[in-house]
Amino acid sequence: MTSPTTPSKLNLLTTRRSAVGLVLSAPLLAGCAGMSGLTGGGDQPPGPSGPPQEGTAIGKGQVKVGLILPLSGAGNAGIVGQSMKNAAEMALAEFQNPDLQLLVKDDTGTPQGAQMAAQQAVGEGAEIILGPLFALSVSGVAQQARARNIPVIAFSTDASVAGQGVYLLSFLPESDVNRVIDYASGTGKRSFAALLPENAYGNVVEATFKQAVSRRGARMAAFEKYSTDPAQMQNAVRNVAQALGGADALLLADDGDVLVQLSNQLASAGADLKRVQLLGTGLWDNPKVFADPRLQGGYYAAPDPSGYRAFAKRYRGKYGQDPVRTATLAYDAVALVAALSRVSSGGPRFSADVLTNASGFTGIDGLFRFRSNGTNERGLAVLRAAPGGGQIASASPKSFGA
Repeated sequence: MTSPTTPSKLNLLTTRRSAVGLVLSAPLLAGCAGMSGLTGGGDQPPGPSGPPQEGTAIGKGQVKVGLILPLSGAGNAGIVGQSMKNAAEMALAEFQNPDLQLLVKDDTGTPQGAQMAAQQAVGEGAEIILGPLFALSVSGVAQQARARNIPVIAFSTDASVAGQGVYLLSFLPESDVNRVIDYASGTGKRSFAALLPENAYGNVVEATFKQAVSRRGARMAAFEKYSTDPAQMQNAVRNVAQALGGADALLLADDGDVLVQLSNQLASAGADLKRVQLLGTGLWDNPKVFADPRLQGGYYAAPDPSGYRAFAKRYRGKYGQDPVRTATLAYDAVALVAALSRVSSGGPRFSADVLTNASGFTGIDGLFRFRSNGTNERGLAVLRAAPGGGQIASASPKSFGA
């Protein structure tokens, strides 16, 4: 699959499931592939108690698409929602003659607001719904959509809300873990250790890590989880440090501040982090990680960074500010439905068969495809943490294998 050269061009390579799917205009791009909290869509912040506004429409096409975002959500939610709305509008402007009308709805960052926003979108004739961002809001939207057999492409990172017509276009930690473990195993690593947070993100990483190690026929030398309690964290760190002599690689999956703290504690506990290969998820895409000498040289999975850089440059030129990292999700979602609406010939244009094309699609963040269970798989690169940022160690795949 080739990457298009101009952001306004979207090429349909084929609609057959046996071949490569769609190229969604902008060049491939990257950043942090695994995100939590607001940027990842997994947590639900408090929001205003008032009902959502009626919203606005962008575009005058025949195909109506609901776009549900926390435009007036509390805290950073509103900032994230506005940035994603901007990206959606940008995708519509950069797509050649799209036959779309985006029905933009504010869910106020709450489940109740999301349900009301979905009712409005469905009532106005939406054929598919994009959003919402937060996991707790997805269920109410799904309830309204399923009653009318309308698919939902949500932006949450919580896989438990996927399925039955709900597809997640988000950065899921499962893809990160599988990619980096497969890469490490391919370089000869046979014995793995992991030190993970005791939270929802850590639970997902744990399950995927254990499955990936087993699938590769490798051995798990040590496994510990830590809470926010300092004494418990130090105990978990000490146990892993003592077991690292029998490990080839160590998986750490947390944000930049905690990763730096863990590297310091592991070193204090006697761990030689230069002897073991450090591995991480997309949360490693953080300047604090790149600046930590102990973490430099670690491998982590993420989209190729070039795509996001190109997108962010165009976004800044249009809106005069940087986008939030998840803005690319809204861009790719709009580009995808614009492409599918154009190539549809008979039958539902957003059917499960169309959305779960096994060959997938390529957008700003690279190759992706929806699974039948509503989760997604991404074609990620493996990057090496270095002082100047992530350096590609293994390029993103150009197509999905069998």
